[in-house]
Amino acid sequence: MPDGSILLTVISILLQLFSLSIGIYYLAVGLAGFLPERERACITDKTHKFALIISAHNEEKVIANMVSSLNALDYPRNKYDILVIADNCTDNTAAEAQKAGATVLERNNPSLRGKGYALEWLFEKLYDNEQGYDYISVFDADNLVDKRFLIEMNKKANQGYKAVQGFLDSKNPYDSWISAAYSYCFWTVNRIFQQARHNLDMCCELSGTGFILALDTLKQLGWGATCLTEDMEFTMKLSLNGEKVAFAYGAKVYDEKPITLKQSWRQRVRWMRGHCDVASRYFFPLIKKGVREKHLSCIDCAVYLVQPIRIIATGIITFFAYTQTFFPDGDLGFIQLAYLFPESAVWTTVWNIIAVTQLLYTPFVIWYERREISLKMIFYYFTCLIYNFTWIPIAIQGLIEKNKTEWAHTEHTRAVTMEDIEKLM
Repeated sequence: MPDGSILLTVISILLQLFSLSIGIYYLAVGLAGFLPERERACITDKTHKFALIISAHNEEKVIANMVSSLNALDYPRNKYDILVIADNCTDNTAAEAQKAGATVLERNNPSLRGKGYALEWLFEKLYDNEQGYDYISVFDADNLVDKRFLIEMNKKANQGYKAVQGFLDSKNPYDSWISAAYSYCFWTVNRIFQQARHNLDMCCELSGTGFILALDTLKQLGWGATCLTEDMEFTMKLSLNGEKVAFAYGAKVYDEKPITLKQSWRQRVRWMRGHCDVASRYFFPLIKKGVREKHLSCIDCAVYLVQPIRIIATGIITFFAYTQTFFPDGDLGFIQLAYLFPESAVWTTVWNIIAVTQLLYTPFVIWYERREISLKMIFYYFTCLIYNFTWIPIAIQGLIEKNKTEWAHTEHTRAVTMEDIEKLM
């Protein structure tokens, strides 16, 4: 075998072991999401006061419905305020938000664009806390919020949690194959990522919207999360400072998903740029703290940060596997782990179990979450496989462009109300 082929053999085995080991780890941790949640004992019975914050840039089509859903929450109305940041808007966002009943704060700073900067601008105004807020809660303008959101979040606050992420649902799951793929991914993540980590007392992930933060904790640490994925950045900051993000399954927020591949590509490239940026700054500090202080939660956060590398590794593995299948006479030196021990029946059985589990895991979680099955759901599951493959070039582009920080606005047009959502349930 030529030296180049030997090198490729070694690389192929290492890439497969890397990808497979993380996959098995996620599978094992994800199973904890099906365990019954053990509720923490309450340390107070307070009705906390919340500042509900919406950062909006040119969202005149959807902002009124979002504010209306917040006005309809089953929570004492004197215990929360709705604050809308009209951030560098050139449309009627401010007027529509004010008409719907929100307090509007207009911000104009074209040189510092993006949600992270807008939030930091408002947080600094809230630190003197003249209004007596206990927690802030962050939303996107295209969201709709379940009536029990603050009830469920107040429970977690009374259990002593300083940061809590709510359940992210979809308000347009079947608008297109793209919105369906997003919805399937979010339904799955809620169960096998967020709920699993909450059950294991590890750090969940802030997801950009539908979360709460204790104002005193926010003031103590400072926001400072102004990259393209400000939610991920602040999650890592919390973890490094000994705080864990909890998960409130019953606090539901409905989010508008992109409906075209072009919209989705732009959004996910932005996510990947931010992900790679955060990974470059937080991976080693998290590993160092996790190993030194035996904090499994920090190590788990660090493992999550290498996800773009795993996606790229999986793409490389897939490319060479198919090349080998269609051109069997070409000795590239690539060896699939499944055939590394061809005489081992045990290894073959284990490999087949892993393959079948990966294929059925996601549809099982979707069924478990929705308790429904239909031809439409089955069809969109197979188109979701195509969506998953698009992550490979997106991860490569995000890694290459991780230093690009320009923010791109995602236009939202689905003016859905909570009444529309309830009809679909």
